[in-house]
Amino acid sequence: MLQALAGPAGGGLETGAVVLGLAIAIILHEVAHGFAALYLGDATAKYAGRLTLNPVKHVDLWGTILVPLFLLLTQSGFVFGWAKPVPVDYRNLRGGKWGPVLVALAGPATNFVILAVSASLVRLAPAGTALPLLLATVALINGVLMLFNLLPIPPLDGSKILYLFLERRPDIIQALERYGLVILLAVLLLLPGFLSGFVFGPAFNLVNFFMGGLII
Repeated sequence: MLQALAGPAGGGLETGAVVLGLAIAIILHEVAHGFAALYLGDATAKYAGRLTLNPVKHVDLWGTILVPLFLLLTQSGFVFGWAKPVPVDYRNLRGGKWGPVLVALAGPATNFVILAVSASLVRLAPAGTALPLLLATVALINGVLMLFNLLPIPPLDGSKILYLFLERRPDIIQALERYGLVILLAVLLLLPGFLSGFVFGPAFNLVNFFMGGLII
């Protein structure tokens, strides 16, 4: 899809669009967590200076710079990344067991809104310019980040939903918190089609839906 929208401009334009799309998706995702926590009674992110769009405040050396750069340079076929997690003190949240869930869902929900708006605007963007590629890239990256974070594996946001069904099994929750990252890496490394089937494919279809099927 992105190659078709890039036109003659080529890889340089695509790379720039990916970098900008990652920045928008990751930063707004984390800021949304912080504002949701603030709304529910926890000001930890506010006092830490994380309720800002200043990218410097959110940069993680590995997740925001090194991993995406490595994936771009190696032409891996996909790019993802992450920012420093926004600090949240769940003890301060209103809403009982739903407080952590609402804070967790604020990030993916924000990515969905950005996806829907960006992909819809592709239909209005002038052909022959960089704008269609930029908007489609922003939409696709937000779709990937949204769906990836909804996987019910710690430390991803979807794990907070899973915990609702495990509230009577704190032992399982503790084990997942301890080994969640190992489980996630094992899934990604041992099931090569997992991301395509549950993240990239659905994200592409969702973006194509909001674009009105302009690109097949």
